Amino acid sequence: MPSPVLAAEHLSKTFVSGREPRAVLTDVSLAVAPGEWVAITGPSGVGKTTLLHVLAGILPPDAGRVEWLGTDLYALGESARDGLRVRDAGIVFQFHHLMPDLTVEENIRLALRMARTNGGPGGHDGEVRSVLDRLGLADRAASRIEELSGGERQRIAVARALIHQPKILFADEPTGHLDGQSASGVLDLIDEACKRRQVAVVLSTHNPAVAARVDRRVDLRSGRLQTAGE
Repeated sequence: MPSPVLAAEHLSKTFVSGREPRAVLTDVSLAVAPGEWVAITGPSGVGKTTLLHVLAGILPPDAGRVEWLGTDLYALGESARDGLRVRDAGIVFQFHHLMPDLTVEENIRLALRMARTNGGPGGHDGEVRSVLDRLGLADRAASRIEELSGGERQRIAVARALIHQPKILFADEPTGHLDGQSASGVLDLIDEACKRRQVAVVLSTHNPAVAARVDRRVDLRSGRLQTAGE
């Protein structure tokens, strides 16, 4: 068995709303291997986004550890952690978070430049046009983000997250606001990266159709992870 790309152990996270603390994560552990696609499932509001942000190095846990390829993420300073995330991870948010003042091609090239600045291989420039061709968006390369449909924007967001050849991809409800055809295009792109490039994928969803496409499902219930079906 290959060493996991992601290994999280005994994670806890509590938020305080008013006077009442709310334990969102309680003793959560998860490991993801290269080329494995894992879905974190559960209803809206259960804490899937919180867990994804902790795993992605965005939100520190109250307790526990997260390792990427043997590096303890939260033992690093914030600047070093940010650099590691830009170099080795791709992140797709529920809403695309593309740069509105840049064209489609410029948005994707930006991810390449940032990865290279932080010591990553960053892919190569020819891949930008190649990925646009695969998405059927080559004719939109010079378009502004505001000119794209919601499905086109999210496909570009996935392409941007994968263009620099990350080791791991985090995707937070990436199809939550898309129609069936657009959602299928986004999932196809993630599936290709997972199988062809051995990218480890952690995706959150409350959609059973999305969860059915992955290698493994884990359910988040009352702050704890359970194997789906248990």
